[in-house]
Amino acid sequence: MALSMEFLTSLSFASDAERLALAGAGFWLFAGLCLVMERLRNARRSVERLERVGWMPWTTLFVASAIIGGGCLAVSLPVVLGSL
Repeated sequence: MALSMEFLTSLSFASDAERLALAGAGFWLFAGLCLVMERLRNARRSVERLERVGWMPWTTLFVASAIIGGGCLAVSLPVVLGSL
C-alpha cells in the first residue's frame, strides 16, 4: 500500500513532461498489445470464426497508438532527460 501511495504522490508532483512521457509509454504498451493480437488473429485465419466473433482493426490501432506514443515521447524526452 505504501508503494502505491508513494507512486501516486510522485505522479501528482510530476512535471508535465514526465506525465507526457508516461502517457507515451502507455500508448507504446497498448501498441505492443495490438501487435500481439494482430499476429494471433493472422495465425488463426478461419473465416467462420472471424464472422462469429467480429472484426477488430488491430493494425490501425497499432499504427495510431505507436504514432501517438512516439510523438508524446519525442516531445517530452528532452525535458525529462535534461532533468536527470
